[in-house]
Amino acid sequence: MSREAPPAQQEAPRGAAPSQGRGTLLGLSAYLLWGLFPLYFPLLAPAGSVEVLVHRVLWTAVLCVLLLTALRRWRPLLALARSGRTVALLAVAAVVIAVNWGVYIYATQTAHVVEASLGYFINPIITVALAVLVLRERLRPLQWAAIGVGVLAVVVITVDYGRPPWISLVLALSFGTYGLVKKQVGSSGPGGRGLSALTSLSAETLLLAPVALVALVVLEARGTGTFTADAPWHALLLASTGVVTAVPLLLFAAGAARVPLTTTGLLQYVTPVMQLVLGVAVFHEAMPASRWAGFALVWVALVLLTADLLGAGRPRVAQRSRKVKSG
Repeated sequence: MSREAPPAQQEAPRGAAPSQGRGTLLGLSAYLLWGLFPLYFPLLAPAGSVEVLVHRVLWTAVLCVLLLTALRRWRPLLALARSGRTVALLAVAAVVIAVNWGVYIYATQTAHVVEASLGYFINPIITVALAVLVLRERLRPLQWAAIGVGVLAVVVITVDYGRPPWISLVLALSFGTYGLVKKQVGSSGPGGRGLSALTSLSAETLLLAPVALVALVVLEARGTGTFTADAPWHALLLASTGVVTAVPLLLFAAGAARVPLTTTGLLQYVTPVMQLVLGVAVFHEAMPASRWAGFALVWVALVLLTADLLGAGRPRVAQRSRKVKSG
């Protein structure tokens, strides 16, 4: 989904139970908004996916500048410039998320919503696989089983489509890579702490803004830009991409700070479920039995990952309970 990887998540601190309900509501609101994106991006026609991406980067950057100024949050962003490694990592993250945004916009504008939903269903599986390949992490048996079932699902869906589901794979790989890079940014940033959602989004869109601005000038010079078409409504819709990008991310960040990681892990499936329903029920995309079989295998893999996540969380909960009693 056209969303950003969340900042480093952590278990809710002791005494945060009263705010967990609010955190769940905030997180759910973010995932519901992301789930509605397939209804939003087609409204931006006749602008193509490249033009929409360019405007999304530029208007999000403008909104971030306004928020940073209003909230007086420039200091954390300016502090990043002191670390060349952090800037380089953020540049990589910016490029990767731009690819994710662009492919997702293309999918929603060309009736490939179901394939886009598959990308975010398999994203957790891809993330686990990247942890093995890049970070050399050791997986538990259920995680290995989930990867195996996930690979089988991709094979089944490839046979069904008659081609690899490239939209799904690019979305999952780009978003998984984005999360991996952002994890490295957290460890290299000031104090080794992760960045806030606003600081992160500001840094990435400001790094992309010069390229986006050049692209916009080229589009307008060639006469292929649509910003002035159907004035002023089309221009306002394109400008709204900044708000549409920032609001769910900030809601997510506020929610993730209040709920356990397991809650966030379960809520993440709301978005691809909504995308799948919209693709089938609203956009009437084809879903033959063979494709349903592939999706069913993906869901089996996600059940395995969820069971592993919940099982791994129980020892930590028990340990905290013992600490509370002993304290």
